[in-house]
Formats: sequence, structure tokens, C-alpha cells
Amino acid sequence: MSDTPASVAVETPRSLTDPRFLIPLSLFALYVIWGSTYLGIRFALESYPPFLLAGVRFLGAGVALYGFLRWRGMAPPTPLQWRNAAITGLLLLGMGNGLVCFAEERVSSGIAAVAVASMPLFAALFSGLYGEWPHRRESIGLAIGFAGVIVLNLGSSLAGSSLGAAALLVAAAAWAFGSVWSRRQTMPPGPMNTAAQMLCASVALLVVGFASGEHLPAHPTTRATLAVVYLAVFGSIIAFSAFLYVLRHARPAVATSYAYVNPPVAVLFGVLLAGEKVGPFDLAGMAIILAGVAVITLAKQKR
Repeated sequence: MSDTPASVAVETPRSLTDPRFLIPLSLFALYVIWGSTYLGIRFALESYPPFLLAGVRFLGAGVALYGFLRWRGMAPPTPLQWRNAAITGLLLLGMGNGLVCFAEERVSSGIAAVAVASMPLFAALFSGLYGEWPHRRESIGLAIGFAGVIVLNLGSSLAGSSLGAAALLVAAAAWAFGSVWSRRQTMPPGPMNTAAQMLCASVALLVVGFASGEHLPAHPTTRATLAVVYLAVFGSIIAFSAFLYVLRHARPAVATSYAYVNPPVAVLFGVLLAGEKVGPFDLAGMAIILAGVAVITLAKQKR
């Protein structure tokens, strides 16, 4: 009888760190939080220029998280880990997020959603170059999800500059390659990986911003500043940590499935907080996207 309490005491904390529990929880955070960041970036751009917006966001989040981890006694990254974090951070956050902020000043939300949703396709291609091609069911799910994003935006204005559209495609490809490349490198452990990538990316973004003539606003609006804080805390620290965890513990098709869910979530936030309208194409697109994600998830479970 004495063995029963001991086994419970051991198994309970272990269950909280079980990937079968943390992967769905992390995916939920990616689907909801990163879906809301489209609207957050839109509000923040009312006062902040794009590259300085991203740089300030990641600098604040990176300094806060790194300082907290060091205060708790976590060792700093090794030189090799700093190098890998710098490369990955530049690809994911510097080019990926920075170019999205840049493009959102120039293109419609429809083009942004379609371009960003191409990221899982880039990830599948880059993973294949490393010998990890998606399985047939995952490929079907990827195709369904991308088709759903196209349907979602059939009723949207796709007018936009070619420069903005190109920036979004480069952002999607850079994020995909950085995600695939980092899985095979020695990265800082746990949340230190998040902090190191944000610190390295913030330096590059601030340099690009100031070098291109951007300036921090003297009198930003309250809504824009609150949006930056939200992006830093929820979009950067919480959601990016969740993404890096899923990236380490799940296949690329699952880790990048958020790109298909984020557009309909962004539409819903737009309806609730910005008074945007939802039409039949929006509803049909959401249903198709969720079907694609379900196919990807079920394919993983069957294996």
C-alpha cells in the first residue's frame, strides 16, 4: 500500500511535461495568440514603423525573458548555441516577422494570409531536402489547408504592391527554412532558446530600422503602445516559446499547421474587435482550413 502514493507523486509532475499534453496546449496557443497578432500588428503600425516595431518588441521580450532565466540560475548559451540562435532568430524573427510588418503597410490582409499560409509548403520542401518528406496524409492535409486559405480570401481585396507580396513570400520561406534548419542544430535549452533568438533578431531589426530612416514615435497612441506590449508578452514570449517546443517534439507539418489556422482566427478577431464583416467565402474557407488541420493531426496520430 505504501507504493501507491509514491507512484502518484512521481507520475503527476511527469504528466504535466508529457508531450502528449504540452503539444496540444502549445498548438492551441499558436492558433489563438498568433492569429490575434495580425490585428495587433495592424494597431501597432498606427504609430510605430515596421522594423523598429519588430525590433522594440523582441528587444523588450528578449531582455525580460533572458534576465528572468539568468536570475533563476539558468546557464547562458554556449558560443555555438549563440551562433545557432543568431542564425535562426534572423531567419524566423528578423526576416520572417520583420518582413510581415513591412508588408502589412503595403498589401491587403488577403494577400498577407495567402502568402503566410504558403509557409508549411516551403517547410515541407526544405524538410524533404533533408530526407524528411511529408507522408501522404500530411501532404493531403497541407493541400487542403492551402486551398482553404485561398477560398477564405476569394471575397477579400487582393490589391497590393508587388514589393509587399514579394516580402511576404520571402518571409514565409525564411521562417520555413529557419524552422527546418534549427531542428538539426545545437540550440539553447528550453526558454533560453526563445530569449537568445529574440535578442539576436532585435539587434538586426533595430539596425535595419534606423539605417532605413525609421524613427520611434514621439507621441504614440495608447492603442498602438498596448498592441506592442501584447505582441511582446503574448506573441513573442508565450507563443514563440510554444512554437519552438512543438518544433522540437512534432513533425514539421504539425508544427507549421498554425499558418492555416491563423487566417480564420484573424478574421474572427477582426469581426469582434475591428467591426469587420464575415461572408460566405470566409465561413467556407474556415471550414476547409480546419479540415486540413484535422487531416494532418490524424495522420500523426495514426503513425
